[in-house]
Amino acid sequence: MATSIALSLDNLPSDPLLLVLSFLDFRDLISCNFVSRRLNELTGHNPLWKRLCQKHWLLTEADKTQRGLAWKELFREYYADLGRYIDYYSTLKKAWDDLKDYLNQKCPRMIASLKEGVREEELDTIEAQIGCKLPNDYRCSYRIHNGQKLVVPGLMGSMALSNHYRSEDLLDIETAAGGFQQRKGMRQCLPLTFCFHTGLSQYMALESTEGRTCSEIFYQCPIRSTLLSPLFFLSGPNFTEWFTSYVDNVVTGEYPIIRDQIFRYVHDKRCVATTGDITVSVSTSFLPELSSVHPPHFFFTYRIRIEMAKSALPENACQLDSRYWKITNANGNVEEVRGPGVVGEFPVMTPGKVHEYASCTTFSTTSEYMEGHYTFHRLKNKEEVFDVAIPRFHMVCPAFRESMVRSSSVTEVSAPYDDNSSDTDDYEEGEMHGMNMADPGGRCPRHV
Repeated sequence: MATSIALSLDNLPSDPLLLVLSFLDFRDLISCNFVSRRLNELTGHNPLWKRLCQKHWLLTEADKTQRGLAWKELFREYYADLGRYIDYYSTLKKAWDDLKDYLNQKCPRMIASLKEGVREEELDTIEAQIGCKLPNDYRCSYRIHNGQKLVVPGLMGSMALSNHYRSEDLLDIETAAGGFQQRKGMRQCLPLTFCFHTGLSQYMALESTEGRTCSEIFYQCPIRSTLLSPLFFLSGPNFTEWFTSYVDNVVTGEYPIIRDQIFRYVHDKRCVATTGDITVSVSTSFLPELSSVHPPHFFFTYRIRIEMAKSALPENACQLDSRYWKITNANGNVEEVRGPGVVGEFPVMTPGKVHEYASCTTFSTTSEYMEGHYTFHRLKNKEEVFDVAIPRFHMVCPAFRESMVRSSSVTEVSAPYDDNSSDTDDYEEGEMHGMNMADPGGRCPRHV
C-alpha cells in the first residue's frame, strides 16, 4: 500500500519557488521573509532584488559595482532615502534621463542650467515655510533635479512670434516658494515655471480650493474685468503627467528644437498634404498669455513647413504667389481670406528646398479649423500656375475652469479685440495687430 507524503515548502526544490517569488513586489517579498526559515533564505536571493532595484531605482550593474553592495542591501539603502517616492521615482527618473540624453545631442547648453537635486530636509523646510504639503511626485522630481537656473531660453519651452516672445524656466524650489500665492482667487498655488518676458507662470494647486483640484496644473487666464471670477487654462492633472508628457513631446521630436530652443508646437501627423513634388505640413500652439475667456478671444500660432522633394526635376522649380484660407469656427461660420505671399515673402522652391514660417490667428469660439491652398507659378514658365493644398488643421482651446471666488483686486484691462477669426499672414515684422500683452499678475517676487 502506497504511503502518502505530506508536502511542505521544505520538500519543494528551490528553482520553482524562486520563480514564484520573482513575480512578487518588494512588499510581498519582505512579508514572505517572515513566513518560514526556508522562505527567509530564498527571499534573500540576489537576482530577486536585482530585478526590484532595476524596476524601482533604475540601477545597473555599474551602480552595484560602484557601491560595493549586494542587490538587497542596495535596495534597502535607496528605500531608506527615497522610499516615500517609490511609486514615482522610476517614471520621473527615466523622464529626466531621457530629456538630458536628448538635449545633450540637440541642445547641450540647456543641460548646464539644471540644478542638482535637493535634500529631503530642504523640502520639509519649504513645506513649513509655505504652510502646505507638496505632492510626493513633485518632491520626487526635485530630489532628482532642483529645477534650473533662471536663464533664457528656458527648459519648459519657448514661443516666438513677431514682437512677442515667451520662454519658461522650471523654477527651483526656493524661487517657487517665494512666488507661493495666498491672494484671493489663487490661494494655495505654487508656481512651477516663469517667463521673464511676459510674467507668465504655470501654477500647481496644493489644495482643492476655489474650484481647483489638488495637484492640477494651470495657466491663470488674464482677467479683464473686476466683476468676473478668475479663470484658468488647465495644462495637466498632476506633476507626473504634466512633466512626462512634456518630455515625451520633446524627445520624440514633436516639439521641434529651433535655434537651441524647444518650441511647443503640436503637430498632428495627419496634417500633411502633398501636391506633386511639394509637401505642406502644419503644427500649432495655443498662447494662454494672449487669450481670454471673457471676452472670448483665443489666440493660436501655427507653423507651416513647405518642402519640395529632393527627387523633383530642376525644371519644376517654382515660386509662391498667393495664399487662400478657409476658416471655420465652432459655430460653423466660415471666413475666406486671400492675400499675396506669406508673411510678406514669396519663397522660391527648388529640389530639396524647405521654407518654414509662423503666423497666427484669433477666434471667439473654443475651436476652429483652417484649410486652403497656395498658388505657385513655374520659374521657367510664368504662365504655368498651379495650387498646392494646405491640409486641414484644428485648433482647440485647452480646458478652462472658473474660480469659485470673485476677484476684487485686479485692475480692469481693456481688450480691443476683433472677435472675428482672421488669418494674419500679412503682418509685418515688429507689428501685430489686435495683440494685447497678458497682465503679468503672477510674477515671482524674487525676480521682478
